[in-house]
Amino acid sequence: MEQPRKSFGNVDDDHWTRTRVNANEEDIQYLRERSKAPGVADGGEARNFYCMECEGVIPFEEGDLNCPHCGAKVDGTTRRYFNWVEIDTPPQSDLAALLPWALAILALISLLTLWYFWG
Repeated sequence: MEQPRKSFGNVDDDHWTRTRVNANEEDIQYLRERSKAPGVADGGEARNFYCMECEGVIPFEEGDLNCPHCGAKVDGTTRRYFNWVEIDTPPQSDLAALLPWALAILALISLLTLWYFWG
């Protein structure tokens, strides 16, 4: 019985990438479409990100800026990278959302305390 050849070096018919032909056609098609996005042909740098509107490549810069391809405003706190979206800074404080609840609880405790001692 002949042992299967190991797939080192050039990609031949035994290589794992050849044995999975058409296994991920939807993903491959998506990546082919992504390669046509504005700025992709120009290459890029170590940390590019993508416009949320036109999916064009934008060189990494800090802060808010506009997409060089479509002019859309790029928020400095949320960036779309190759296969994830990163939130660079935490959102604003939730104090405004929690304040009414905190005041309601404080008022309830105050009323219960008054009722207990003077009721």
